Amino acid sequence: MAFTVVRFNLVDPGATPESLSARYRAALEMAAYADGHGVDTVQTEEHHGAVNNWLPSPFVFAGAVLGSTRRIAVTVSAIIGPLYDPLRLAEDIAVLDLIGTGRLITVAGIGYRPEEYEQQGVEWGRRGALQDELVHTLLTAWSGEAFTYRGRTVRVTPRPYTQPHPMLLVGGSSRAAARRAARFGLPFFPSAHLPELEAYYNEQRAEYGTEGFCMMPAERTELLHLAEDPDRAWALYGEHFLHEARTYASWQSKDIRSAVRSEATTVEELRREGVYRIVTPDECVELGARGGAPSLVLHPLCGGMPVDEGRRSLELLCETVLPRLTR
Repeated sequence: MAFTVVRFNLVDPGATPESLSARYRAALEMAAYADGHGVDTVQTEEHHGAVNNWLPSPFVFAGAVLGSTRRIAVTVSAIIGPLYDPLRLAEDIAVLDLIGTGRLITVAGIGYRPEEYEQQGVEWGRRGALQDELVHTLLTAWSGEAFTYRGRTVRVTPRPYTQPHPMLLVGGSSRAAARRAARFGLPFFPSAHLPELEAYYNEQRAEYGTEGFCMMPAERTELLHLAEDPDRAWALYGEHFLHEARTYASWQSKDIRSAVRSEATTVEELRREGVYRIVTPDECVELGARGGAPSLVLHPLCGGMPVDEGRRSLELLCETVLPRLTR
């Protein structure tokens, strides 16, 4: 059976504070519903200063999800590590790990938008060194023991629920990221299907004598929406998918490697491309049961999708697809 993901980034380009509040509350309700119906993980992420209200605070959202669920994991994929204060992040993740009894998964990347660094007052050119410091500090801090940090003695409490530390993966698409993961003995999560980078990561693990594994994305990552009539759904809601696709495209240079990448400029092109897909429940069952997709990633509120339509998509997954996959 395919691994199941429900993704939320809370984008809403035309939102008012009232409508955005309703969207956040709906996302929490949907996460609780997914928790009760066997979905494996809620995935969230971060971007800063986006005019379409892209979620900037993934751990706040993750905490709300963990507090309203009992079983489902929450994957923050990915944080922009150098933008965080390492000690405060160690505390925040420890508390979330206690709240969620080990259900929080954090992927630490370095991002790809210099303007986000500028907004936060962080030097873009230092991002690699800052990421090294962040990862080292997190792993040291979670021991609960005193240690030296920037020339002073500190201690981070409480200790997290998960031992030896909460689930932390290093994300990225560069050799530096793979080497960082290997050096710290952490799992590596490439941002795209990059087998050559996995091989390099394993070489580095052998050289450093560390443990770890690679969570390689599939060659093609499809973001799904479920509807009984895909033609009608594309006509009504295609612009929402196109909005997100064009936003990503505007942020990504030709050198950036991403599992989700679109060159479409119209809804029709986007549909033909197949990165964003609207499928029937039967088609989704086929994807999950026959290995058509190693994971089913539902994006129910994509690009400001109306909340009611997002709920319908999630209900089709949970009520119509998952029981058939389980059987």
